[in-house]
Amino acid sequence: MNARVNLFGNPLAAKVFKHINSAGKAVTDSGLPATTQELVKIRASQINGCGFCTDMHTKDAAAAGETSVRLHLVAAWREATVFTEAERAALELTEQGTRIADAAGGVSDEAWADAAKHYDEDQLIALISLIAVTNAYNRVNVINQQPAGDYQPGQFG
Repeated sequence: MNARVNLFGNPLAAKVFKHINSAGKAVTDSGLPATTQELVKIRASQINGCGFCTDMHTKDAAAAGETSVRLHLVAAWREATVFTEAERAALELTEQGTRIADAAGGVSDEAWADAAKHYDEDQLIALISLIAVTNAYNRVNVINQQPAGDYQPGQFG
């Protein structure tokens, strides 16, 4: 598979990604735990069928010390015993926030309340923002048919 356009060599794409990356950097520098951030990015990317982002985030998470067991179980987190209650709340919010079009009521009050039990206001804002930024990148890469598999950990950082 070949990408439809060269997102990494186009000046307009560079301008757009500069702003999306700035939002992502604000989240990275927030108080939201780094492990939670990676799990959220992986799960949203899986749901959206973004191979490029799934490849990138699983490799970055592994390079940061995430275990292969947890990485393999992200897609089946509800049945897995390896995630904390806070991580499970973040994954539920990620799923509902990513599947907004599939849910008549958007994100449920229950999912929000569960997340609010584990994260303070700044962390909740970071979580919402991370879900949005990840979904934006997923959509860009899926629309562009960005190939997956060649990413090297830290390639963009």
